Amino acid sequence: MTALPDSSPAVSDQNPTARASSPWTGRIDGDGPEHARWHQRIADAANAGRGHAVDAPHVALVGFRSDEGVRRNAGRVGAANGPEALRRALSPLALHGPCADGSVRLLDHGDAVTVGEALESGQAQAADRITAALDTPGNLFTIVLGGGHETAWATYQGLQASRRLSTARPRPRVGVLNLDAHFDLREAPRPTSGTPFWQMACAEQEQGRTLQYAVLGIAEPSNTGVLFERAQQIGTRWMTDLEVLRGGAPAVIEFVEQFCAGLDVLHLSIDLDVLPASVAPGVSAPAGLGVDPGLIALAVSTAAKTGTLAVLDVVELNPHLDQDQRTARTAARLIDLALTQALGSRATA
Repeated sequence: MTALPDSSPAVSDQNPTARASSPWTGRIDGDGPEHARWHQRIADAANAGRGHAVDAPHVALVGFRSDEGVRRNAGRVGAANGPEALRRALSPLALHGPCADGSVRLLDHGDAVTVGEALESGQAQAADRITAALDTPGNLFTIVLGGGHETAWATYQGLQASRRLSTARPRPRVGVLNLDAHFDLREAPRPTSGTPFWQMACAEQEQGRTLQYAVLGIAEPSNTGVLFERAQQIGTRWMTDLEVLRGGAPAVIEFVEQFCAGLDVLHLSIDLDVLPASVAPGVSAPAGLGVDPGLIALAVSTAAKTGTLAVLDVVELNPHLDQDQRTARTAARLIDLALTQALGSRATA
């Protein structure tokens, strides 16, 4: 009788980031592309040049260990452990397409960290790491693993400082699509997890521009009248959770495609509290209704297929509050979907 491959967690010899304590471990069925999993293809960005062309095409990952913004926003802390939990959930997933055969690499740039209450310096550190990832030759797009939704401000800053925006003439048209139950347009004395998109709007206004911002999944009872007025004031486009429910797949596709149609560069932000609490219990503010995960997956797929995705951040995973890794597993599936669809769109462009 032929012995079956060992199904216990293992460390790939081809993966320089994999160690006994590393989240990048898992089952190994073989080394060929038909067996490929995330943990077998991920590499430490610091060792990326070994045996590969300097400008080899790749997708980058950056973590931001932070929940100070959640604490300031009176939420339930724990999202600082989100990046490791997301890596662990991604690790065993099977890869398909160019990442499976290695023609597009996966590079992990490690984590930026908010130390104590020093959120602003943590965001600056994360922004620098995101810029460095985006500016690495061969970068196709960058995935940011949060962290509370204060992560989105770091993502915005990192993208703004990157060469694809700072040196491009004419300046590319940039938009931010947020899958979220909340506008996160709060005005506060200090940045929180509820302020990132207002910070973006103010930063754009200072540069003589208007923030191109859209939100899918807004829960009306979770946003005050002031926030709706502010969203209207800055020209935000939105769909509520009930509008998504009524309109279904065609409405989701139309909303995302219309928003992305005029863009050159897309920042996609996924706040996991947009999902039903039964699917995503491990968040700071579980949804009372939420948007069906299939429709959120459709929104992610539609956005990734536009070919404009530059940065994706996934935020608000709180592993302490998760149940059976439901939230982490769903988030990992959405990240993997974005990767597959975004690379597919580039292959057919």
